[in-house]
Amino acid sequence: MLDNFYKNFKSGTDIRGVASEGVEGQNVNLTDDVVKKMAFGFVLWLEKVANKKASEMTISVGRDSRISGERIANDVIDSFKKAGVKVIYTNLSSTPSMFMTTVDLGCDGAVQITASHHPFNRNGLKFFTPNGGLEASDIEEILQYAQDDKKPEITDNGTVEEMDYMLRYSNHLCDIIKKGVNAEDYDHPLKGFKIVVDAGNGVGGFYADKVLKVLGADTEGSVYLDPDGMFPNHIPNPEDKTAMESISKAVLDSKADLGVIFDTDVDRGGAVDSFGKEINRNRLVALASAIALEGTDGGTIVTDSVTSSGLKDFIENHLGGKHYRYRRGYKNVIDKAIELNANGMESPLAIETSGHAALKENYFLDDGAYLAVKIVILLAKLSAQGKSIDSLISTLREPAESVEIRIPILLDDFKEYGENVISSLRNHYSEKEGFWVEEENYEGVRINFKGGWFLLRLSVHDPILPLNIESDCKGVCSGIARDIKNFLSAFEKLDLSNFDKVL
Repeated sequence: MLDNFYKNFKSGTDIRGVASEGVEGQNVNLTDDVVKKMAFGFVLWLEKVANKKASEMTISVGRDSRISGERIANDVIDSFKKAGVKVIYTNLSSTPSMFMTTVDLGCDGAVQITASHHPFNRNGLKFFTPNGGLEASDIEEILQYAQDDKKPEITDNGTVEEMDYMLRYSNHLCDIIKKGVNAEDYDHPLKGFKIVVDAGNGVGGFYADKVLKVLGADTEGSVYLDPDGMFPNHIPNPEDKTAMESISKAVLDSKADLGVIFDTDVDRGGAVDSFGKEINRNRLVALASAIALEGTDGGTIVTDSVTSSGLKDFIENHLGGKHYRYRRGYKNVIDKAIELNANGMESPLAIETSGHAALKENYFLDDGAYLAVKIVILLAKLSAQGKSIDSLISTLREPAESVEIRIPILLDDFKEYGENVISSLRNHYSEKEGFWVEEENYEGVRINFKGGWFLLRLSVHDPILPLNIESDCKGVCSGIARDIKNFLSAFEKLDLSNFDKVL
């Protein structure tokens, strides 16, 4: 069983920790010694899964732009070399490209050093095999090996090859766009288009220089393409308000046809249309669904739990698909889509409102750059018909207002308490006039009311109860929030102070 020190590194299906000084009260725990033990743990786990000795394996290693990335990469490579592994070091890389090394280069495993959109002082490890990303139980096993200081046989005869894999990966994306658009000028299908990119100083700048520009697009006006692990301009996160304002401004300032934004390691993306309007959250899910359902009659789109009622209507009544609203967590929606396909239910897309989008045609890999490729192809095709991207989702009914309130639970052992709160809330509103429980729900409790809904769920890892409220009419959410707060005031271990932001 993991002790408290190693348990803190487990973040769903990733490993994350504090890797750099600079934030008060956060001491470095992702030390060289700890990272080396984790790398040995991955080798032991992979030996068992791949049924190979370490000396017979090839593992790729990449990193995002964080200031601790190079140090941690060196630690991981050091352990791999000691175990006799052939290492391919790709240096600055996107997370999805690291999975692609298992497909394209035949690597037995891949490690990306990233902490996604988290602050500069944090970092982590994300692992892949040819079957995709690891499960939470796999991460626990790797951490257990690290905690127990278990090592594979030490041979000290591993090798390291450095490779600019991002160039190869970019060429792969270029080929997809060329085939998808099939323009008269085949090699320059984006000629005449102005497309700007906001990489937030993560590793997504390659998309402007090695994809769009190569294909003929004008990318002048793109911002924050240079990698900088201190993220001096804004958080690289398509869910962040400042980040989305940044790409919207870039589009309007440069009069672009499209804007694309990525998170730090490019496994998530978002977009902005030519009017500077965000294609994000429900709008992004709607657009991705329209793309995925083309030629797939009745396909099922799997999303997370906080998607809107209008989105369900759009997918089912405007696109002719089916909507399966599942649990939060990109791995949850991906695994569910894979399960549905295995059971004979065609599911071409798994997508979370955070911007994680995984298409069946692309190994169910959540890849922001691949999603951007599909959007760019759509832009070119619609333009040839005299249409725009926003016209494709014009029938999406969007909420007049939506809020999220995060409710801390003031207990270390919070799960049972949180579940009791959710159960009590369900019982209360199931008997309250004007409210009814959404039975087709897989996370927390979702309560409908005329013209809206709210969802209270329990965070998997943190002592938090996120509450989402959405309404088709302005001024309603605050009244619903007040009613919920009044009910929750009976629970002494809940911190309700965040309600003040909407009341």
